[in-house]
Amino acid sequence: MESRGSVPAHPVAYEGVWRFTAPAVDVSVPQARRAVRDLIDRQGVPVEDDILQGLLVIVSELVTNAVRHAALLSPELAVEVAIGAEWIRVSVEDNHPYRPTALVTDYAQTGGRGLLLVREITAEAGGTCDVEHTAGGGKIIWAALPLKTQL
Repeated sequence: MESRGSVPAHPVAYEGVWRFTAPAVDVSVPQARRAVRDLIDRQGVPVEDDILQGLLVIVSELVTNAVRHAALLSPELAVEVAIGAEWIRVSVEDNHPYRPTALVTDYAQTGGRGLLLVREITAEAGGTCDVEHTAGGGKIIWAALPLKTQL
């Protein structure tokens, strides 16, 4: 089998997609972060430490948003981790129809900057993020980061 561009001819051992659900409650934030970190360790993903730390902050922010803003209409959330040969994508899905936007930076404000932080971490790593509607009327917020810092 030929390799085209940066796609390896054979999948690497750590590639795959994992999904888990959790109740939309505060304790799910550290549990989701820990589950993602444990998955990355268990799969032996060669992710640079600064990328991993940013990814874990993103997981915390996305799960926190689902807990704080969607729990009433979505008592359960789903976290998905997709790992490719050169990237990792995390997403959080809930059943609330509201599609959030990143707020303008306001350093006097003590809250409400989670998605702005997600966008900044993602951009700094050379990744991408977005919000999509689900067929059931909810939303998925995701961020994809390279496994290595982009030069």
